[in-house]
Amino acid sequence: MGILSRTSYVIRSKINALLNRAEDPTETLDYSYEQLRDELQDVKRGIADLTTQKKRLEIQKRRLEENVDKHNEQAREAVRQDRDDLARKALEKKKQKMNQIEELEGQIANLQDTQDSLVEKKDTLESRIEEFRTKKESMKARYEAAEANTRVSEAMTGAGDEMADLGRSIERAEERTEEMEARSAAMDELQDSGAFDDVLSDKDSIDRELDQLSSDSEVESELDTLRAEMGRPSGNGGDEAASDADVEETLDDLEADVEADTASELETETEADAESERSDDSSN
Repeated sequence: MGILSRTSYVIRSKINALLNRAEDPTETLDYSYEQLRDELQDVKRGIADLTTQKKRLEIQKRRLEENVDKHNEQAREAVRQDRDDLARKALEKKKQKMNQIEELEGQIANLQDTQDSLVEKKDTLESRIEEFRTKKESMKARYEAAEANTRVSEAMTGAGDEMADLGRSIERAEERTEEMEARSAAMDELQDSGAFDDVLSDKDSIDRELDQLSSDSEVESELDTLRAEMGRPSGNGGDEAASDADVEETLDDLEADVEADTASELETETEADAESERSDDSSN
């Protein structure tokens, strides 16, 4: 196979594949049905034209028959007047007209046969068209049902083009969401670690450490003041080494003492209220 032949074959194959994908069976069936109807109309027009031609020949035949009768009467009149020469001419014209009538009768008979054949073909074509129409509607219904079933199946299984596009859109949205969530978490982590202070503040790392030491010193100073007010000894370096568990335990003890004092005060107030109510009852 030469290059041109192969190229032509490939092009025809591509075009055929494109046509197969673009072809809609329902549209094809409707188009074929309309083509058959157009052919039927052509047959009917042909029958009508043929009938018209036959009618013209029949009219011409009747005129010739009238001329035959006229020439026959002319011959009779010439014989009555002893004019055989005129009678002979009239009979000759009659003979010509009769020959023409015979020829027209043959043409009319041929046209009639053709007309009968066309009418028979028209009836057959009408029957086939009606049969095709029934099959066409049945095939269209089957195709539309199959197409709808295919769309539903593709939608349920996600195998259709639209569902595939939707699946890819969801995947891209999930990837984008995960990326934004990771970015947000990274921003929060950087914010908590103070990595953004260089951008938001004019202070360098030394300034921040000094500020932290100053803040810790103020806290310790305030703690010493509270201890002095409460008659507690001042803290030392060993206190800084106290464990978190000891600190929590001490805070719990303080909280328990406060709750006990509160409960005692409430109990005392309740007894005083009760004693007051008894006194009021006795005076009444």
